[in-house]
Amino acid sequence: MPRHILISLSTTFGLIATGASANEAVKFGTNWVAQAEHGGYYQAVVDGTYAACGLDVTIVPGGPQVNNRAMMLAGKIDFNMAGNLLGTFSSAAENVPVVAVMGVFQKDPQVILAHPGKAKTFEDLKNLKLMISDEGFATFYQWMKKDFGFTDEQREVYTFNVAPFIQNEDSAIQGFISSEPLMIEKEAGFKPDVQLLADAGWSTYSTIIEAMADTVASKPEVVQCFVDGTAKGWYNYLYGDNSKAIEKIKADNPDLTDEQIAFSIKALKDNGIVDSGDTLEKGIGVMTETRIKDFYDKMVKAELVPADLDYSQAYTLQFVGKGVGLDLKK
Repeated sequence: MPRHILISLSTTFGLIATGASANEAVKFGTNWVAQAEHGGYYQAVVDGTYAACGLDVTIVPGGPQVNNRAMMLAGKIDFNMAGNLLGTFSSAAENVPVVAVMGVFQKDPQVILAHPGKAKTFEDLKNLKLMISDEGFATFYQWMKKDFGFTDEQREVYTFNVAPFIQNEDSAIQGFISSEPLMIEKEAGFKPDVQLLADAGWSTYSTIIEAMADTVASKPEVVQCFVDGTAKGWYNYLYGDNSKAIEKIKADNPDLTDEQIAFSIKALKDNGIVDSGDTLEKGIGVMTETRIKDFYDKMVKAELVPADLDYSQAYTLQFVGKGVGLDLKK
């Protein structure tokens, strides 16, 4: 074969190879099956926001039999959607090399719901029987006891059966602001009183994005792209045309109804779950040392974390707080 043809073919194949590997493949594990509360990530995938800065992101849905954090620890995925800062403190306490890089939810969506007129204030919940899961009892309920005087005696184990709550008007039940209020309204026929723990001082970030410490150290440009793309995705999802993201979410979870999706998005916006406080100037996903320490001090008081814990290595602020995406807010 003539040399010039070989050079031409080599150049062609080189271009093909470069194009195929231009965007780095990244897997992102969510905390549950696809839902409206994951919309910002889906938005960034379908509208090309992640791709624009060099990533080919695949969303790996969670579920009842899926542990995406374990998958990240095993090197199977690159980023994980975690819960709240208690998980970050736990990583520090157990020397797990996981780093929180972004706090997508500025407010934890955890709520307590009561029958109409029974809980107009957070303090009113003291008069009710509270149905709280074992996980809730081991976390936020300990804070409720220390800071507000709730008792072990008024707590009843919640088994995720809402029937006892519906039947007893002097009871309350845990849930999330973006889902349970609609579920109760449809099943019980009334709009419940809703108390958002975040508005009462439960100051943790939620839906925290985690990466392995090695990823943060060796691939900061990948982390920055994912963080920036996620922020822009959330702005476009909340304030722009989110129809393609919703279509993709429904494809991944056909059981979702349009009513539930619309309710969830409205709840996120109305309650400032994603966009409030520091995000108004510093952008979605921002975390601050002051806020993290405030929650840490509350957890020390609640005896959920040790008072001498060095949690500084379990989070980083280097990728957030730069105002990325603020120009997209309409």
